[in-house]
Amino acid sequence: MLALRLTRGARPAVQLRRLLVTAASAGTGFLLLCALGYALAHPGSPADATARLVWCLPPVAATVHLAVAVARTDPGTRPRPGLAAVGLGPARLMLVSATTTALSCVLGSMLALLVFLHLRGDLTGMPFDGAATEALAAGTPLPVPGSLTLLALVPVLASAAVAFVLRPTVLGPAPDGGGRRSYGRFGATGRVAARETFGSYGRFGTRTGGAERGAGREEPEPAEGTVAVETPAVETPAVESVPELPAPHPAPKGLPWGVAVLAAGLAVETYAAGATDDGGPALPAALPAGPTGVLVGWLLTAVGLALLAPGLTHLCGLLLQAVRPGALRLLAGRGLMEEATRIGRPLGVVCAVASAAVAMTPLPDSDSFGPLTALGAAVVTGCAVATLCTAAVEARQDRSGTTAALLRLGAPAGTLRGAAALRAGALLAVFGPLTLVVAELAALPLSH
Repeated sequence: MLALRLTRGARPAVQLRRLLVTAASAGTGFLLLCALGYALAHPGSPADATARLVWCLPPVAATVHLAVAVARTDPGTRPRPGLAAVGLGPARLMLVSATTTALSCVLGSMLALLVFLHLRGDLTGMPFDGAATEALAAGTPLPVPGSLTLLALVPVLASAAVAFVLRPTVLGPAPDGGGRRSYGRFGATGRVAARETFGSYGRFGTRTGGAERGAGREEPEPAEGTVAVETPAVETPAVESVPELPAPHPAPKGLPWGVAVLAAGLAVETYAAGATDDGGPALPAALPAGPTGVLVGWLLTAVGLALLAPGLTHLCGLLLQAVRPGALRLLAGRGLMEEATRIGRPLGVVCAVASAAVAMTPLPDSDSFGPLTALGAAVVTGCAVATLCTAAVEARQDRSGTTAALLRLGAPAGTLRGAAALRAGALLAVFGPLTLVVAELAALPLSH
């Protein structure tokens, strides 16, 4: 009931992100049911049916990735003061977030089942003059256990992934020995509740160390014949704490591995360009027909882009701050370095999807792309783009405190917008040519 209330009372932007998860779950569930229908319609070719089911794994992975990103940015299940007193600690909120994700995915699976049954003619008759009879095994009894198992795959995996990523973890007792620690985002980090900032040191006059050191010294007595004059105490105006830019995170360590995996993938594709078909499983219209080596090369290329993208993002932030940076480049560069892992991995997935789309665009044999291929490509592409946008929203939420402090100190709003535009331009300047180069190299095996 609490998950339903939090879901109903969310803002429109949060509801839109949850609807995206529902739509992705519906598309993936429909692809899984279509694979089941093909297996029922072609009982003599289990290899092709298995291959179609395997090619549903990329949409499943993309949907789970999107569900985790949406759950991380859900403001309704964030730890807030006072919730732990009523029994809603980090563990309970994690369970609420996992339940909300499961509800969104179950709704999508039910929509997929309704559309599948409608196209089979089990509800209101056969639509489209029976065009989908062979693909959906119309007229063949649909196994209920198998259908429910396939439909439950996305909700179970998504909720389990959300529970694992947002699980509460306490790193240990507080350094002050008091035993009290405040949970971070869903308890992912254990931080001390009171933390000194950069402006709390004596440089800005907010510490009392100087007064304490001067308290132990004796004042000299006035000489004889002089009159002691008491000087009134002058109050020192309080100085507002200056927000400290967070120290840049260390560079991600996946850049060398990403470059190696990307080079291996391109090498496998190039080698497979002149090789004949090795008798492996044929690609069931999810990708153009070709040798198995091309498929392995594409998978390695996608993994390599996802691994090296955080390192490239960190490098972009480092280059923005080179050669005597001003306030604009300093803000943009520090932001990229801090958000390298959060933004880099979804950006690498988007580059992999975009390079595959560019590589398959000029293919002469376009008849192999059917409606199910278009649906699978739409699910993967939409989930990749939506995950990147959701990660950007999460990064903006994490920067909200620093942004508010800079605005209070008089920083122009145009400077903050300029820093965001500079970050986006730097990423586009680096990852745009990289995507085109990878797409051209990946398209070489398909042109032979």
